[in-house]
Amino acid sequence: MGLRQENLKIVGKLCVIALGMFAFGYALVPIYRHICEALGINVLAVSETRIPGAAQLPANTQVDRSRTITVEFDTNVRGPWNFKPAVRSLQVHPGELTTVLYEFQNIQNRTMAAQAIPSYAPKQAAAFFNKLECFCFTQYTLAPGEKKEWPVAFVIDPRLSKDVTTITLSYTFFEVGGKTPPAPDAAALAPDAKAQQGGA
Repeated sequence: MGLRQENLKIVGKLCVIALGMFAFGYALVPIYRHICEALGINVLAVSETRIPGAAQLPANTQVDRSRTITVEFDTNVRGPWNFKPAVRSLQVHPGELTTVLYEFQNIQNRTMAAQAIPSYAPKQAAAFFNKLECFCFTQYTLAPGEKKEWPVAFVIDPRLSKDVTTITLSYTFFEVGGKTPPAPDAAALAPDAKAQQGGA
């Protein structure tokens, strides 16, 4: 009987310790939040307390809402495939993160490898057009009839000259293994040139 009582005492102590550890771990989260909010050292803890609809997150101060830039999306197809942006143009503010999808389909009856090269008009906009995600300069292999959608996420640097109100982002998609075509220059991206290409 003495051994059994000792075992029961040990089990009881272990249960109390386990419950205490659980309670301590459970209490750590609100304690951590209160400490971080009081000291202002954790932005994540502050943002987690915001409930959708109750209070809006503070606006991104890096976005210049006083300016609007038209971004046009152009494609140059050099081969038997379909390649186009999901939208032809967007209105964006400098500093604003924007994402646009490009659609591609290999309409050949054979597997192909291809990639894209970008160009910009006006040319000075290239240094201020920051792509955070892009399919350009990466080779892709597509099976016959295979369709793909690729995102391009970008931010236009607010330091871009205020004289620039329209930027054309153009992609030339070509098959790997063939002759790499030159990127179209600014003249080729002019509205008249694009109209002629559309009418051809």
